[in-house]
Amino acid sequence: MTNLHQTKISIKNTDFVRELYGDFDKNIELIQSLLQVDIVNREGEIILLGNEEKTKKGKKLIEELMNLHEKGEVLSSQTINYTYNLILEGQQNRIKELAGDIVFVTDKGKPIKPKTIGQKKYLNEIENKDLTFGIGPAGTGKTYLAVAMAVKAFRNEQVNRIILTRPAVEAGESLGFLPGDLKDKVDPYLRPLYDALFDILGVDKFNKYMERGMIEVAPLAYMRGRTLDYSFIILDEAQNTTIEQMKMFLTRLGIGSKAVVTGDITQIDLPAGKYSGLKNASVVLKNVEEIGMVYLSDKDVVRHPLVQKIIKAYEINGSKQLKSSGSKRKG
Repeated sequence: MTNLHQTKISIKNTDFVRELYGDFDKNIELIQSLLQVDIVNREGEIILLGNEEKTKKGKKLIEELMNLHEKGEVLSSQTINYTYNLILEGQQNRIKELAGDIVFVTDKGKPIKPKTIGQKKYLNEIENKDLTFGIGPAGTGKTYLAVAMAVKAFRNEQVNRIILTRPAVEAGESLGFLPGDLKDKVDPYLRPLYDALFDILGVDKFNKYMERGMIEVAPLAYMRGRTLDYSFIILDEAQNTTIEQMKMFLTRLGIGSKAVVTGDITQIDLPAGKYSGLKNASVVLKNVEEIGMVYLSDKDVVRHPLVQKIIKAYEINGSKQLKSSGSKRKG
């Protein structure tokens, strides 16, 4: 290796070193790959070997990861990637924001907390606003975090019930041709909402709350004509609502209620000629101060690291296609 530079970091916490390396050294291999440096662990210190600029970045990264670890953060590959990207973008001063408060602890003892700055902003808006829009790609935690906030509000007796809804069968809600009763017909489209509730509450508590009417999961069509008081309402997959459906939903909000609308405007399945209610609402309501409008991006993806790369690739391809179609029209 040319221009070999050596940077040492004093580390006394053996628990941090163990987590820094990760299971089967996966974390340290990721860090070496990101920085293109060699990392050696000697008693009481970590040594980085490589290009001077990259070893300096590596020192910053490891020191920031040490700070996060001291605040109770788990050093996952997602945390490492995200911290590294903030350093590259010159936003090192924002890394401390990742050590967010725990929103909720699931029935199995799993803490739910924001993993990105975007997620933290999203949760803050839900906490402080009666209506919040969470717009962004798959894997950014839009629905899961909203459900966690709903359960938290319910447990704290801020609301009397949780209502989860989404447009069924894309946006058409044409359920008649499907076999079975109403529950059989709509359940496949509401499954992601059930999954989030199962994970957060546990199956037994979920079933108990459902039986008592404290949790309601229903297709969007069943919201018409209702006024929802003292409820936490989540509209999921909102990109597949029409303008009329979105207006109908937003005007259901009653006294003491809170609503979260989530969706991905890059995955609209509406029929030709129908404009997305989510896209329309994001324009019409953008200047209403009492409404939270949060845009999450590929940087906020907390699924498999490959998901972030897939979303980015599609965004780049989409931009190229727009430029290409624009140049053809000019020609």
